[in-house]
Amino acid sequence: MKHQKEVPALAYRVDEAAEALRLSRSVIYELIRSGRLRTVKQGSRRLVPVVALQDYLESLSEDVA
Repeated sequence: MKHQKEVPALAYRVDEAAEALRLSRSVIYELIRSGRLRTVKQGSRRLVPVVALQDYLESLSEDVA
């Protein structure tokens, strides 16, 4: 029996990004519209790169400083 290795996600669907950040989908879409959360398009799908989530979180700590 062959074990499949789990590949870490490089990008999330909007609903997955919302779950990862513990925010609602509407908040995620507002962050995207405002330019605070970067996304990429693949066909009709909008994806949020993992690095964009990290950049957004870092921007929150910069807002506090």
